[in-house]
Amino acid sequence: MTASTPARHSVSAFFTPDGRLTGLPRKAARREQLLARLAETLFEPGRSYTEAEVNDALRTVHDDAPALRRDLVEAGHLARPKDGSSYQGVRAAGHP
Repeated sequence: MTASTPARHSVSAFFTPDGRLTGLPRKAARREQLLARLAETLFEPGRSYTEAEVNDALRTVHDDAPALRRDLVEAGHLARPKDGSSYQGVRAAGHP
């Protein structure tokens, strides 16, 4: 098993079989695991994205893209300059 396997299983309950989110975890640790999984699966580290591209990617899993986008930025999974002109995928901790 890989180090990320437990995190994948703990958040899998929040996804429907077709990959949509059923809700967001209330517990901080599970929420962080979910955000890490979304960042890992939807965004490429180092790549720049427009806000529209981020929203489109997030809408594939949940209708409230702005809330997820904000959570990803606040958790450090997406970087955003102060001018808000773009977003950038951030490499997960412990990954080369």
